[in-house]
Amino acid sequence: MTTAHWDEILELDVDERIELAADIWDSIAAFPERVRLSDWQREELRQRLEQYRADPGAGSPWDVVKQRIRSSR
Repeated sequence: MTTAHWDEILELDVDERIELAADIWDSIAAFPERVRLSDWQREELRQRLEQYRADPGAGSPWDVVKQRIRSSR
């Protein structure tokens, strides 16, 4: 990205920058097979999947985790 592009992005208001970031993320998520994982990321995901399979009920649903985070502020 050129400095000129970055300057244009910074001129956007916060809501527009958030929308741009979401659009960029969506464009990445649309093609997950193109996302390259490092060896440590692949190993971390393997371990997490192994832990989940060993005890699927051990974790907490995302909405519960978000509520815990919000209430701890």
